[in-house]
Amino acid sequence: MKKMCRIGAWIYALLLMFSLAPFSVASAAEYDPAHPDILEPEHLNCEAAILVEVDTGDIIFEKNADAMMYPASTTKILTTYLALTMADVTETTVVSPFAVQIPEDSSKLGLAAGEEINLLDLLYGTMLTSGNDGANAIAEAVSGNIQDFVYLMNSAAEAFGCSATHFANAHGYHDENHYTTARDMAIIARQALKNETMRQIANTRSYVLPRDNVYRERQVNTTNKMIRKDENKPDCYYEYATGVKTGHHSAAGWCLVSTATKDGITLLSVVFNASSETRSYTDSQKLFNYGFTQYISTTVSEIYENNPRIVDISSFALEDPEVGKLRLDLRKVDELSTDMIVTTKTNLEIWTQEFHERTVTEYTRAFKAPITRGEVMGTLTYSPEEGNPVVYELIASRSIEARESLAPTLEEIIEATMNDPNPFPRFTFEIFIRFIAVPVAIILVLLRFSRFSKRIFKKREKVKAVKPSERYYQ
Repeated sequence: MKKMCRIGAWIYALLLMFSLAPFSVASAAEYDPAHPDILEPEHLNCEAAILVEVDTGDIIFEKNADAMMYPASTTKILTTYLALTMADVTETTVVSPFAVQIPEDSSKLGLAAGEEINLLDLLYGTMLTSGNDGANAIAEAVSGNIQDFVYLMNSAAEAFGCSATHFANAHGYHDENHYTTARDMAIIARQALKNETMRQIANTRSYVLPRDNVYRERQVNTTNKMIRKDENKPDCYYEYATGVKTGHHSAAGWCLVSTATKDGITLLSVVFNASSETRSYTDSQKLFNYGFTQYISTTVSEIYENNPRIVDISSFALEDPEVGKLRLDLRKVDELSTDMIVTTKTNLEIWTQEFHERTVTEYTRAFKAPITRGEVMGTLTYSPEEGNPVVYELIASRSIEARESLAPTLEEIIEATMNDPNPFPRFTFEIFIRFIAVPVAIILVLLRFSRFSKRIFKKREKVKAVKPSERYYQ
């Protein structure tokens, strides 16, 4: 009986262990908001994603970034960018009847055939409301017809370096031949955001369309809940977000291309085919939070503070507490010049170690006491990869008194003599020592040594070698 009980206990323990094992694995794989620096592909709900540092294009994180995906209305990023770069946005365009012929389930700006609207207003309205009718009107304004504009879109994508992208329309309504990848969309968005007006449109929460020949003045609001708080979905808002574009249809799922800026670092994320609108936003936030933990924003001045220039000052007073050591501080010559450095933690360590090799230092002041605090000792120049060099003054961080009893150097004596109105230098003890006493002493020593040497040689000459006498042996 006892044996049966033991067997039963072992079986129960094994069943309990196996039943808890999947739960433990699942728990270990869950995303922890307290540790945003830990992010795995399975922590994201979306099918594909990528995170890029905007300035450099460096890829920070990716998940199925090269898988073919439907971009939905994120397509309008390229549509808007092409209009900004290839058309005069100050002109007025007339909306054609064909432009407003869109499927009933399309997102709409609400344009009317024959409506006369400024192209820039049309770009704002289309991007914010994600109107497919607006995208058609933009295409016609730029290329005359939608077919030619689509050809322009594909040519531009190819020129940008997109290798797995093909567009079939200007707005992103589902078509089997309208596809891209998260990587390619990041390339397109990064290129588009180089345009200042594009950045302004992408980060606009609401816009007032002025009165035209059909409508009165009306306000449109962005569909991007990341930059505009929605009381019904407050979790979608992200305080560092700066744009860009939402997208959705049944085949594409929920899509979001967005940017965020924090501490001088701007990141771009692409999320494709999330299972819900909220999850497209939370996935983007996870990507941004992870990215910001990987990058550091600093300045040349901050890096210098970790390894400042320290020089040795001569002729310092003997009571100087730091024995003549002087730290040089930095002061930017042009306060408006930019010396921001955005890099990874690893690269920052390398940057700090190589700081003095990446900068040019020129000293304009002799390292000799007395030194006055704040006195300019030289300059340090930093040359960024892009932009103008940044120049700093090297400033004495403290005052150093000169040694009072120190005898003047030869250079100081010459300088004083040259500046003396008396053509003949004053006879001082220092001059006597340097130019009379020391040379005379040297001459006397040499004469003494010469006489001594002659005596030795004379004694050696008086000693004669003993001549061998003749000897005879019988």
